[in-house]
Amino acid sequence: MTKRTIMAWGEIPVTDMEKAVAFYNEVFGYQMEIDHSGPNPIAVLGSFEDSAGAHLYPGIPAADGGNTIHIAIEGTLEDGIARCQSAGGEIVSPPITIPDGRFAYAKDLDGNSIGLFEAAQ
Repeated sequence: MTKRTIMAWGEIPVTDMEKAVAFYNEVFGYQMEIDHSGPNPIAVLGSFEDSAGAHLYPGIPAADGGNTIHIAIEGTLEDGIARCQSAGGEIVSPPITIPDGRFAYAKDLDGNSIGLFEAAQ
């Protein structure tokens, strides 16, 4: 069996692209910009277009937050939690430790479920 990337791409629907880009830039330390070159505007998370990843797009978020995409943060989990709250997001769990690191569940400005992930050292 050939190994392959599990997630090919993820999409996070948002109601206000500019506010959402500012939120994700602040929380995760990105420098995303809105790309208008395709049929719909998108903003690639982290601006890493040559790898599996995800992007924001204009859409209607799921009523219950939908699936959760866990995104690696810069710095400590506590730093990421503080940035998320400062940017208007909501932390919905305490830090959870797993063998690969620690994470906390959060909701972005549109109520999308995201995980703030700090890799184990």
